Amino acid sequence: MRIDSHQHFWIYDPEQYPWMTDELSAIRADHLPNDLRAEFDQVGLDGSVAVQARQSLEESRWLLELADQNELIKGVVGWVDLRSDSVEEQLAEFAVHPKFVGVRHVVQDEPNANFMLLPEFVRGIAKLKAFGLSYDILIFPKQLPAAIELVKQFPKQPFVLDHIAKPIIKDGVISPWDKQIRELAKFENLTCKVSGMVTEANWTGWQPTDFRPYLDVVFEAYGEDRVMYGSDWPVCKLAGSYRQVYGLAEEYVSSFSAEAREKFFGGVASAFYGLKG
Repeated sequence: MRIDSHQHFWIYDPEQYPWMTDELSAIRADHLPNDLRAEFDQVGLDGSVAVQARQSLEESRWLLELADQNELIKGVVGWVDLRSDSVEEQLAEFAVHPKFVGVRHVVQDEPNANFMLLPEFVRGIAKLKAFGLSYDILIFPKQLPAAIELVKQFPKQPFVLDHIAKPIIKDGVISPWDKQIRELAKFENLTCKVSGMVTEANWTGWQPTDFRPYLDVVFEAYGEDRVMYGSDWPVCKLAGSYRQVYGLAEEYVSSFSAEAREKFFGGVASAFYGLKG
């Protein structure tokens, strides 16, 4: 299968999505599976992993309902309250669904740079492996040291880093992000999503060459067996079309072997998340 490992769905409601400010007006509309299907038909993708955009159990349930109704959705990364005393009950509810493959928390919005190291959050992470679930790490570069410490504590827990940790591409800042990305890569239980890059660049003036230094670091550090393609659709629409986002990735890997390209555009994601055809 050719897979987009990272995208979102929503029915837009300003009360439910307060983070969609006026600056993000381009995505303040409904985005549903038929919309994504139209994008996939243009580039030849077969399915996706739908990732949470709200921190609510209701959204996790809704995404699974969408997945039941749409073969396009091969997996769901939802949200549970990892800090809750009832986290095991929440995980048990969702983990029985064959398309519930992982959990994510919007750590990038937490003011405490060490949020992931808080005892109650660490306790929640410790519950995931028993349910066969991965964890998506969504952070800014300033939170990379905490991510390194978290992954170090759980050598058997599958982790995936979203959006290559959102380096400040628009300003060309690469250090100390590059060193920390390589440090994370030492942990073989962590994989990296090549996703979300265009929205970290200049939305109206980016060039393909802006991303090459960051991609060079990621592919050198993780190798072809631990990188996966993701679009971050529809958030990517703030800075480019789906075809442009896909084209950036496709151009970068164009000189790779056919096997490496197959891994990047689906093989790694399918294996990591345990996706079924």
